[in-house]
Amino acid sequence: MSLRPGPQYLGSNRWRFCVWAPRRRRVALRLYTSPEQIWELAPRESGYFEVTVEAPPGIRYRYLLDDTLERPDPASPFQPEGVYGPSAVSSDFHWTDTEWRGRELADYIIYEIHTGLLTEQGTFEAAIDRLTYLQQLGITAIELMPVAQFPGKRNWGYDGVFLYAPQNTYGGPDGLRKLVDAAHHHGLAVVLDVVYNHLGPEGNYLADFGPYFTGRYRTPWGPAIDFDGPESGPVRQFFRENARYWIADFHIDALRFDAIHAITDRSSNPALAEMTAAVRQAGRELGRKTYAIAESAANDSRVLRPADQGGLGFDAQWNDDFHHSLHALVTGERDGYYRDYGDLHQLAKAFTEGFVYTGQYSAFRKRNFGTPLRLESGEQLVVCSQNHDQVGNRFLGERLTSLVSIDGLKLSAGVVLLSPFVPLLFMGEEYGETAPFLFFTDFQDPKLAEAVRSGRRKEFAAFARTGICPDPQDEATFLQSALTRTAGSAVLLEFYSTLIRLRKSSPVFAALNPSDCQVTVSGGSLIVSREAHGKKVAVVYCFDGSHARLTLSLAPGDWWKQLDSSEPRWLGPGSRIPSRMTSAGSVLVEITPRSLVVFANHEVSE
Repeated sequence: MSLRPGPQYLGSNRWRFCVWAPRRRRVALRLYTSPEQIWELAPRESGYFEVTVEAPPGIRYRYLLDDTLERPDPASPFQPEGVYGPSAVSSDFHWTDTEWRGRELADYIIYEIHTGLLTEQGTFEAAIDRLTYLQQLGITAIELMPVAQFPGKRNWGYDGVFLYAPQNTYGGPDGLRKLVDAAHHHGLAVVLDVVYNHLGPEGNYLADFGPYFTGRYRTPWGPAIDFDGPESGPVRQFFRENARYWIADFHIDALRFDAIHAITDRSSNPALAEMTAAVRQAGRELGRKTYAIAESAANDSRVLRPADQGGLGFDAQWNDDFHHSLHALVTGERDGYYRDYGDLHQLAKAFTEGFVYTGQYSAFRKRNFGTPLRLESGEQLVVCSQNHDQVGNRFLGERLTSLVSIDGLKLSAGVVLLSPFVPLLFMGEEYGETAPFLFFTDFQDPKLAEAVRSGRRKEFAAFARTGICPDPQDEATFLQSALTRTAGSAVLLEFYSTLIRLRKSSPVFAALNPSDCQVTVSGGSLIVSREAHGKKVAVVYCFDGSHARLTLSLAPGDWWKQLDSSEPRWLGPGSRIPSRMTSAGSVLVEITPRSLVVFANHEVSE
């Protein structure tokens, strides 16, 4: 039989309900029709129960377990009344994106979004109105922070407890489908953040059905999911089908797997490898390009290694080392994990090798850390100067806008957007959003709420912070994080647009080949030279606080200055570099403090 959990529509108002409940002798289905109906589910192998019934679309239901407990469906497709209410089956949706085939991962320019804060309404459908703006900016993919049903109205999304149900306050499954459908019509791929390392603490009923969790391991956020113990096969199936579900039922283009380093799985065939295979298989069935992207803090080369070579088979992963190296340089911060960074040679290594820590000693971790990474292509790494974690997990949720001058913002943007990797922007950074992005929750349990407050205070101990930590439970914390859009700089926005156009129009920047990068450090400047299709570019990133006189090794011939962040049009103090130079093998240039300059041996249209 099919092991896909949850309700499946069979046509003619017939639904098949399937649930894994090995800890239960009897399972019944309560349909909230008028009058109510109760149907006994038939036991099947491996602890599954199923029944086929007639019911109208949108019908609400719960399961009765051994006549004693009444619970929503662990694979509920919709929780219209929140985590404590009944489940509901989805209504049919008419897709109009039949011509969409996805995008090459190398073409992704990702814009990370929190659905509840992107617009005033905080819904999927309201986000549609922002797609034209993102398309015009040059974005090619949007990434949604987790949308699986969480408790209350406000949450980052990492406390989801119904992994198949898009958040009701965002607009539920219909709203998400409308957003994805519209994104594809705008030429935008959609990445969805999924959380398979833990479930949230409130409204989590999985343990009432079966042994989804294990006491053998722990995560920083609670009980670990059992991917390798006795009876773990159906658990793995539950999560594997969830990965497939987002691709098949919602036309999602890529999944970003949250914190896979927090998943312990000692089986010979890791569950994550099965999930990445499921993502690709679902894409093949739709005739579309689909990808699995990992977040991992382990600097482990097995993440990107193919499954048949002992790896997990991810197509790409976020690279924290790139962010940390850049952040430490532009801000001067050395608290917490930033103590391991701040040397310009580290950023140079990140450009050519990806990971900075590849086995050497980490002072923050107090041990040797990381493995060498053999990159096949730059599309295997996602890089950024800001994201929800790096902003929101600060004491006051400060964006880079609040930490550095506009010169630092332009410099950071250039490092990311002209890198040989997949760039990611965090919503609002392109115009210098000033509102913080704070951590917020809306738990109903007072003890849980206090535990969250206490946990946040302890988390900042390593960052030498003092003062009052913003209360995650206070609605004002959420409202403080709303995008203002009226603040920021139109010049900075145009600078981002120019960088994106340059990345797309130049065959050199469009070719994501870190192995073709020649990176040198000269004083406080990083010089990155790249070549592709007979074209050459050189980018100078000056992190110095004073003018830098540099001798650049440029191939003989004419060279054009493509972009100079120190020019007045970019609110800079003025440039001392001519728009065109002739090189005999090298040229002497004077670079303005905290600026970037792009040179090319060919003219490039912005």
